Amino acid sequence: MNALLTSAVAGLTAGGTYALLGVCAVFTYRLVAVVNFTGAAIGTAGTFVLIALYEAGFPIWPSVVAGIAAGTVVGVLIGYIMTRWFGEASASTKAAVTVALLVGIIAIGLRLTGGQHPHNMPELFPGSAFRMAGVEVTIASVLTIGLAALFTILADLFLNNTKVGLNLRALADRPMAAELLGIRVQLLSLLVWGMTGAFTTFALMIIAPQRSPNFMTLSLLAVPALAAALVGLFRSFWRTLAGGIVLGLVEGMASSVDSISQYRSAIPFLVVLAVLLWSQREARWDEAR
Repeated sequence: MNALLTSAVAGLTAGGTYALLGVCAVFTYRLVAVVNFTGAAIGTAGTFVLIALYEAGFPIWPSVVAGIAAGTVVGVLIGYIMTRWFGEASASTKAAVTVALLVGIIAIGLRLTGGQHPHNMPELFPGSAFRMAGVEVTIASVLTIGLAALFTILADLFLNNTKVGLNLRALADRPMAAELLGIRVQLLSLLVWGMTGAFTTFALMIIAPQRSPNFMTLSLLAVPALAAALVGLFRSFWRTLAGGIVLGLVEGMASSVDSISQYRSAIPFLVVLAVLLWSQREARWDEAR
């Protein structure tokens, strides 16, 4: 029982990161109407700028700032591609474009970082924050969950209580009409992409030392992030936050069970499948009648 609790607590850091990446995915979807598969890859690009600078001997915190700046720039570049050439495309086309961009970013990233060879990623926040039921809760766990909760609160307040937030919601619903009303569509869209790029980069910098820090592994965190977003049905920030944290806890507990630990990476796929089947239940029941 203690081993299960220890494993669950160990999954908190991953859960916080899934939650933050998922909330960023919901934020992007609600404001620019794009199911973004590149979120984790954008953060990975920024994280590897940090790793490259650190391995070259630069001080860690200036390297962190440079990495976050790089993630923001990559996010803005992808946002520019999406708004410049696919602003009026359908949701399925936009999603397909982000999948293509994800593949391209991974290919370039693997080439530049030496394939799947692990790198030396420093721990930004080592040590324990406190003990819970005899188990150490790390500073990284507290920070990732706190960052995810902070982004959730800010996103909720921003969308519902600010003029810019209302303009962005109009942009997502009817971009052409928003532009005719004088809303600076492209500038606001790039702001969204840049903001989510910065947050995802910082989240991945925290979790990278606990994962195999290679470009492929970190980029594919898009899967659990989108699973968390699906729990919130790409509408609710709070359900996405809860979904990401629970997903991390379940993965952590699965790692302590020998018979299923090697399959725990499949858990996000099962969540995606379960949510999609659940979302279709009413149509199937109607057909059955």
